[in-house]
Amino acid sequence: MKTKTGILTALLSLLVIINSVAQVKKPFRLSSPDKRTVMEVGSDKQGELRYRVLYGKQEAIAWSDLGLDVKGHSAGEIKAIKEIKRDSRSETFAWPLGENDSITNNYNELLLTYTDASLLFNLNIRVFNGSVAFRYEIPQQTAFQSNGITKERTTFQLTKPGIMYQYNQESIFTPTAIDTLSKTCDFPATIHAGKLYLSIGEADNRGYTKAELVKGNASNSLAVAFPRDKEVRTGDSFQSPWRTISIAQTAIGLHDYSELNLKLTQTDVKEVPGWIKPGKLIRAQLTTQSGVECIDFAVKNNLQYIMFDAGWYGAEFRSTSDPTQVIPQIDMPKVIQYGKEKGIGVILYVNYVGLKAKLDTILPLFKHWGVSGMKFGFVDGLTQDGLTWLVSAIRKANDYGFVIDIHDNYKPTGLSRTYPALLTQEGIRGDENSPDAFHTTVLPFTRFLAGPADFTFCYPNTSNKYSKNLKVSNAQQLALTVVYFSPLQALFWYGKPTEYTNEGEIEFFKYVPTVWNESHYLCGEIGKNISVARRKGDTWFVGNVAGLEEWNSRVQLDFLTKGKAYTATVYEDDGAGSIRKRTEQVRKGESLPFEIKAKGGQAIIIRPAN
Repeated sequence: MKTKTGILTALLSLLVIINSVAQVKKPFRLSSPDKRTVMEVGSDKQGELRYRVLYGKQEAIAWSDLGLDVKGHSAGEIKAIKEIKRDSRSETFAWPLGENDSITNNYNELLLTYTDASLLFNLNIRVFNGSVAFRYEIPQQTAFQSNGITKERTTFQLTKPGIMYQYNQESIFTPTAIDTLSKTCDFPATIHAGKLYLSIGEADNRGYTKAELVKGNASNSLAVAFPRDKEVRTGDSFQSPWRTISIAQTAIGLHDYSELNLKLTQTDVKEVPGWIKPGKLIRAQLTTQSGVECIDFAVKNNLQYIMFDAGWYGAEFRSTSDPTQVIPQIDMPKVIQYGKEKGIGVILYVNYVGLKAKLDTILPLFKHWGVSGMKFGFVDGLTQDGLTWLVSAIRKANDYGFVIDIHDNYKPTGLSRTYPALLTQEGIRGDENSPDAFHTTVLPFTRFLAGPADFTFCYPNTSNKYSKNLKVSNAQQLALTVVYFSPLQALFWYGKPTEYTNEGEIEFFKYVPTVWNESHYLCGEIGKNISVARRKGDTWFVGNVAGLEEWNSRVQLDFLTKGKAYTATVYEDDGAGSIRKRTEQVRKGESLPFEIKAKGGQAIIIRPAN
């Protein structure tokens, strides 16, 4: 094998099945358990690895590229297929921190192991009902040491022109024709092409880089790019994140795959530890008195946590600010002890500067103080160095027994399955950044397909309407706590406890859970509207949300138990900037009609009548 000083095309981009393309008469084919979803893998005339995806006998992804460019190696001509291994799995595991209390993981798997004159490498494929996933693997071997991936060749060739809902981290969403795409787009990316909706995602990223999607070379195609790292270091072995493609015939059908990242993430966790407590929180002002008042407010309104955010140990971006030292205005031991007496946990924010400098010091210290959780701020969720450090920090905080919330540009890839204390993260444009009703009705079909998100609700009170932040109605704010999933919900991001004298309006927040036994997207269209029903115990919660146009429809109550009578308590906009509450008696098979103004919403609690 000849070695060049530059970057040589290597490995998976040159895979050829048994010596030459001419010997390939048909590709490998892997079907889902229900046989409706198929991934085929073969090679083109140049011997480069290709794949396509079929859904219900129609082509959802046409023949597209697979592979990597690796510095320091040339794969050359493949000499043999060393192993072809097929497997399947059907399991159900408990997940008390989710949208459903158990998750069914049912797939068929194909592992293709190739070798050339110097390298051994795998392509791992799993096909679920409605989804496919694949990743690249290089086992440890003499010929592959301390190399770098300079390019991922994965592409996604659509069969029809598609509209992508382009976004990055906390930006707005911009519906963009793929052939006019000029920016990158984060995973998961939602696309409407012809009669199909697709979500292209990423799972189990433990230190790769934050890859993104760009316009591909062909028409109606997308490609994977590394916007921030010139190469991904690999060491002596390598395993990429999973690339996923989920397909549905309706927009709400994409929600069926919102647990896919958890299914694909490696874990040794047999069950979620009992100390991990989901819940709701209010953010305290930076004084002892505010901490105490927030704890009393939390008890009164069925919240589980308070949070001291940026500033509790000084200016957050300064290296001189020390997260082991509390500012004089806060008597932290007093607040934490008072919280323990009242059953309320205290979560502390630490900026990336403080985390990098003091993580191994503050973890045992916070444990000694009696802190319940940590919020990581302004982390680097974009580069390989940043993600590698962050996963290590998540592991450490999880092992010390802190619930975790990660803010700013980080997005989930399923690592909560490995580290269950990672309850939520941002990577979303929440109320802090003034999202409009188009944005709030795009999120359920896009970013929330990757996992939980902390939306930082800014519900108005008698002192402040937060008109700078809120572009939707009060009832929509209530309804979004059902529509949006996050085991840790920041419900009162701005505002003091003494300002919330509008108890009739915020009553709904007392009852709404943050984890669920059962969840259903009932109806909706991207950027237009959404209706979601979720069950906790024998009580159902429904959130109905309108986008920029009014929405007149009805909630079909087919999810209720047959033969039972229920009382529906409806919280809706009263037309005067407040909330009207009414009740109705309902049963399975009936429906609840609604008329929601543009930017409005409706939140419903359906309880057994007795």
